[in-house]
Amino acid sequence: MDPPRDLAILIDEEYSQIAALLAPGRRAATRHEGTGVGIAGLNCNGNPLHPDPKIGGQHAEDIRRSIRLANRLGQHRVVTMSGLPAGEPDGIRPNWVVNAWNSAALDVLDHQWGIAETFWREIDREAADLDVKVALELHPQNLVFNPAGIRELVERTGATHVGVELDASHLFWQWMDPVAVVQDLGPLVFHAAAKDVRINPAAAVYGVLDNRFRKLGPDEDRTNVGGDEWANEWPKNAAWDFVALGRGHDPVYWSTWLAALHAVDPDMLVNIEHEDVTLSRIEGLEIAADVLLDAARRAGIPG
Repeated sequence: MDPPRDLAILIDEEYSQIAALLAPGRRAATRHEGTGVGIAGLNCNGNPLHPDPKIGGQHAEDIRRSIRLANRLGQHRVVTMSGLPAGEPDGIRPNWVVNAWNSAALDVLDHQWGIAETFWREIDREAADLDVKVALELHPQNLVFNPAGIRELVERTGATHVGVELDASHLFWQWMDPVAVVQDLGPLVFHAAAKDVRINPAAAVYGVLDNRFRKLGPDEDRTNVGGDEWANEWPKNAAWDFVALGRGHDPVYWSTWLAALHAVDPDMLVNIEHEDVTLSRIEGLEIAADVLLDAARRAGIPG
């Protein structure tokens, strides 16, 4: 049996094991019966367009596997990111163009969009065949990080099953209004994440593109993001921070956000994303849930 067939069988067996584990009646599925807790979709973040095939190739395959697994589980949402290629054909590092004021930057973007178009056209076709919608988080250091980016991707590919996961936090620190973004994108919003940001006084000095990160060494606690790439230490006295829901924007604001999502899709799924380092996971979840429930009541949305 040749290696590719062996690999396909192993992957198929892996799907079957996960699907069986989550099937009705099994322990993993029954653990939350009666609690109202269920699977709302799958998450598979990474950089599928990374120029290093050990990173980009693996992350791209992870997205494909997640789409197939979602179909097996009867799920219809996979959340991920658009990815970011190198800036030129022989580049070895992703290149995020923040402000394309010069012609060379537009040349970089032309190259990157060519790569993204081919990949996401294929992914859209695979997702459509399996009745799964792929929701891209508008996350900086990705080619698609704002409404203009997702519109360009959809126009270039003709995608019907690629849209947005509306994570409010990354819009806040880019000085976008998540409510206005929801209203602008409308049906391109497939899924949503409730996470807050607090703009700190240091932003007056360093701006929201605060780049004072510190590289962590191999003997320090650090998070791998693929290959030999690692997350850096957050700046001290940062211009902005991820905070628990309500610590950056009050329940009144979140009620307008929920109302905007509800107008797009009354069945819109909103997940809580917790990254407030001053709180434990349970504390962050409890605070966010209280704010969302309060916001939903204010918006007249049934729980």
